[in-house]
Amino acid sequence: MAHPAPHPVAPGQESVWDYPRPPRIEAVDRRVTIEFGGQRIVDTTDVVRVLETSHPPVYYVPMSAFAEGALVPARGSSFCEFKGSARYFDVIGGAGTAPGAAWNYPTPSPGYGLLADRVAVYAGRMDRCTVDGEEVAPQPGGFYGGWVTSDIAGPFKGEPGTMGW
Repeated sequence: MAHPAPHPVAPGQESVWDYPRPPRIEAVDRRVTIEFGGQRIVDTTDVVRVLETSHPPVYYVPMSAFAEGALVPARGSSFCEFKGSARYFDVIGGAGTAPGAAWNYPTPSPGYGLLADRVAVYAGRMDRCTVDGEEVAPQPGGFYGGWVTSDIAGPFKGEPGTMGW
């Protein structure tokens, strides 16, 4: 299947079609907050993001940045051909529980060591996630964990008709 034409890139934006495959991991100087169950469970500037062709960035924050008790090991696992084996967490905030809403790579593949003690969350399962104060939208489709912000241009994997990309 042919890849779609990238959307025009406005000033200050980057195109997900310029992201590499295999993905690149990079530390960024950005502030990430995560709210769930009526509580702020993460507020940190210790952030890395993973960039992969056609995907919005996936933001990873230190496990230690989560409020105490906000992450509980969950059932299930998955495998990424680049990053390795992932484990999942339920996210707890206030009286709410989001099953399997977070994941990490405890022993990442070579080149992805920065992910070892970091966790990513599905934005669509949280009350609110922000990057530098901007509320993010979840990557379309519900399967992938990218965060869509105004500084990236798509189209994005996960939108209708993209499963063959």
